[in-house]
Amino acid sequence: MPVSVFSRSTSPHAGQKTGTSGLRKKTSVFTSDNYLANWVQALFSSLGSEIDGQTICLGGDGRYFNREAAQIILKLAAGNGISRVIVGKSAILATPAASALIRARSLFGGLIMSASHNPGGPSEDWGIKFNYKSGEPAPERITNEIFKFTETISELKFGDIPDVDLAVVGTTEFDGFTVEVVECTAEYVPLLQQVFDFDMLKAFLSRPDFRMKFDAMHAVTGAYAPKIFCELLGAPESSVVNCGVLEDFGGGHPDPNLTYAKELVDILYSGADAPDFGAASDGDGDRNMILGKGFFVSPSDSVAMIAANAQECIPYFKDGLKGVARSMPTGGALDKVAAKMNLPFYEVPTGWKFFGNLMDDGRCSICGEESFGTSSDHVREKDGLWAVLSWLSILAKRNEGKAAGEKLVTVEDIAKEHWAKFGRNFFSRYDYEGVESEKANAMMDHVRSVIASAKKGDKFGEFELDFADDFEYTDPVDGSVASKQGLRFVFTDSSRFIFRLSGTGSSGATIRMYIEQYETDPSKLEMDAQVALKSLIDVALETSKLEEFTGRDKPTVIT
Repeated sequence: MPVSVFSRSTSPHAGQKTGTSGLRKKTSVFTSDNYLANWVQALFSSLGSEIDGQTICLGGDGRYFNREAAQIILKLAAGNGISRVIVGKSAILATPAASALIRARSLFGGLIMSASHNPGGPSEDWGIKFNYKSGEPAPERITNEIFKFTETISELKFGDIPDVDLAVVGTTEFDGFTVEVVECTAEYVPLLQQVFDFDMLKAFLSRPDFRMKFDAMHAVTGAYAPKIFCELLGAPESSVVNCGVLEDFGGGHPDPNLTYAKELVDILYSGADAPDFGAASDGDGDRNMILGKGFFVSPSDSVAMIAANAQECIPYFKDGLKGVARSMPTGGALDKVAAKMNLPFYEVPTGWKFFGNLMDDGRCSICGEESFGTSSDHVREKDGLWAVLSWLSILAKRNEGKAAGEKLVTVEDIAKEHWAKFGRNFFSRYDYEGVESEKANAMMDHVRSVIASAKKGDKFGEFELDFADDFEYTDPVDGSVASKQGLRFVFTDSSRFIFRLSGTGSSGATIRMYIEQYETDPSKLEMDAQVALKSLIDVALETSKLEEFTGRDKPTVIT
């Protein structure tokens, strides 16, 4: 006899529109008046009979409310025809690990409880998203249907089951419904072992003359880093820090950039005794930051440098790359690698689902976004630990055969050699967080008016305009069109600046300004990016009248 189902009446909540990275709001919103249950029920209702008898996975980044939310989701799954839910132990499951689990076990999909790099806690942020059969973020046809159901929902269907102990690995059987609790590393760590040469990495990380520091920022990769770096690869326990997964991320902001990962930055910039390599990951483990001793690798450079070295250094790519892709705002360093290596190249809107289509069609091996997201087609999500292991693999390969005490090739060496070969795309991003939505939209409308009247040859300071537009993308796989993806000004020397409103926050608006300038002059390749880009930054700020519209005289974060 199947699990008995009971109904509970409910009413719609406004604004449950799923964005590129799921639905994110303040925790207090999700914990109120069926808000979470409404969205999950809308998801299941939108999928209809497609979910009957299916298996999904469930987990998240360890933030506040995840454990309670998991029990609500399990009951809704039982009440809506799902037959089995595979849950990460203690409801912990990194986003790339969920993607790996979906793919390895041929699951129907998975629910990931995370607000990514946003803070966690009772007064902070919470989020949820659905990943589909290939492990990729739900396509728009699904998210659009979810939103339609949230606008008319009147009934919630719960399975009449008790709370399940998610702290113990094992299986709990009900009539026609099963909850399987697995280690959060299941399928994911074995996949990484297939992608990378763990023997080579272990030999390198065990060297007495190499030191690394990985900062999990009290977020989900704290459940993975000790096993991968210390237990499997032999790095000293001191190589990983802040690995206790805390519901409020230790009161920090788990965003691996130069501002919020200041503790790690200070360690890597502490002088001659600093570690040789540093890295950090975010709330749900899909983002990364890469540092050398006193040296920062921008995300736009990082994906290009990984792509340039992948075939030689990472066994998964031993037969070469199918193609590469980046999001439109990301710096063009990857373009230069693709051109020189004769690789297919794609420029897509922001949002990992666009990469997933290319990967599923066999067109793309490595991709990245300037927002510290880098990955490959081993999963269908950004993967912070994959990026870290990629860099360690490059370092390990480049230092094979070097005797102890012999000078090692460093992160900085690899970056400078890359710039000498491909040129350097100076890149920076200015984030203005928590801007009043009305003011942010007014500024964007002004920029649109400038674009509408701009023409080729117009002068913006010292820069001559090639074109200005609102980026539109036609997917080469399914022909779908994504419009209004970013306001961009591209100049005749390949310099450009771009403005976008970010959808990753839970309140207000984040204005993102991207600035890029390409340089091949050897005497200028090692300039500080902010110095190299100053004149273009000034032009972008003047063109947008950002300070005039928002009252902000400086950004919240500079990358």
